[in-house]
Amino acid sequence: MKTMMSLDGTKIERVSDEKASRLFEEGYRYVAKSIWKEKVRDVETSEDKKTTKTKSNKMSKAQKRHLKKSN
Repeated sequence: MKTMMSLDGTKIERVSDEKASRLFEEGYRYVAKSIWKEKVRDVETSEDKKTTKTKSNKMSKAQKRHLKKSN
């Protein structure tokens, strides 16, 4: 697998080695995988991870047992 970016920087793709050699001839260049992670992969998944859980202030079972023992 190779990471390719168009010369104008609009498209970043992960492709097989054979397709990468063809794209190189068509005006793409090789780039680091970290660029693809930042601009393509993580952008798509970060939208899904925006849901946050609210923490409840309930006592755990262990805390309740400890309170019963101390009383």
